[in-house]
Amino acid sequence: MGRIISRNLGATTLAALLAAGLIAMLPASGALAQYDKPEAKTDAKTDAKTDTKIEKTKKPPSPGQIAARERQKKCAAQWKEEKAAGKIEKGQSWPKYWSACNKRLKAGG
Repeated sequence: MGRIISRNLGATTLAALLAAGLIAMLPASGALAQYDKPEAKTDAKTDAKTDTKIEKTKKPPSPGQIAARERQKKCAAQWKEEKAAGKIEKGQSWPKYWSACNKRLKAGG
């Protein structure tokens, strides 16, 4: 039994020494450089393509979007005035107020 333990211990020790020796032999500067993450490359050609795609996908807002934004601004102004005057019901939140105000303005009131 003692011989088996010493043989296993000897094999383990030998493996550890071999591994340490191999690691020590590797050049420190770039031996594992192939495993590093590559740097992000930027060049004029790539940037030009990206800018072109952004310009093509960005389009002006539709008339419906413009109208919705105007209604939202009007409702926001009303919300601020009514909140400052204390006319907002307790527990009323902006989303609930916006929904009611938006319906009212769409109806023409």
